Amino acid sequence: MKTIDELTQKALELQAAGLLTGQIADELNVSRETATWLLTHVKKGDVAQAPKDIYIDWSNIGRSSTRQRLIAGALTDMIIDCLDDSEQCIDVVVGVALSGIPLANMVADELGCEFSTYHPNKQKWEPESKGMKGTISQNFAQVEGKNCVLIDDVVTSGTTLSEAVAVLEGLGAKPLAIAVLIDKKGIDDISGVPLNALLRVTRVDKIE
Repeated sequence: MKTIDELTQKALELQAAGLLTGQIADELNVSRETATWLLTHVKKGDVAQAPKDIYIDWSNIGRSSTRQRLIAGALTDMIIDCLDDSEQCIDVVVGVALSGIPLANMVADELGCEFSTYHPNKQKWEPESKGMKGTISQNFAQVEGKNCVLIDDVVTSGTTLSEAVAVLEGLGAKPLAIAVLIDKKGIDDISGVPLNALLRVTRVDKIE
């Protein structure tokens, strides 16, 4: 997708398929404010009031298991580097649904540890369900009392990962690090947990 019109059309298609605004934001790797704007702006080509956001398309990686494994290797290397001096053992790699899951599975394999998934409650982004939290899947490794690493694809606002850290800590787990493909927010940690990104995107009008 190269134009606002194409992005808008994709957002409308996802809405027609039954996805909520938060889920659409997740699918398109944009903020919820951007997703809302895409679904509600009317004038074709009118971008004057568009949120200041960056659309990320990493489907060239996502469609290839070979490329995903190479990226997982890079994420693993960053995690090892981040924790090199801590002497803390990683017990579980937690993939944030949906896009963080395949990468997390491969990172867990690289590290030789257990694998689990975190499903964020995208409905929390709807007014009627504000404050609801996501869950750790019961079908994979449990995290209680274990050292964990979180894997996701893109950090937009940091809300989902902040919530994931809170859920893990609430279960008695210890989040040691976070690794992502792209950080759009430009931060070093989320809720005190070190954030490692292969790429950091910075808007030049925000540099101070």
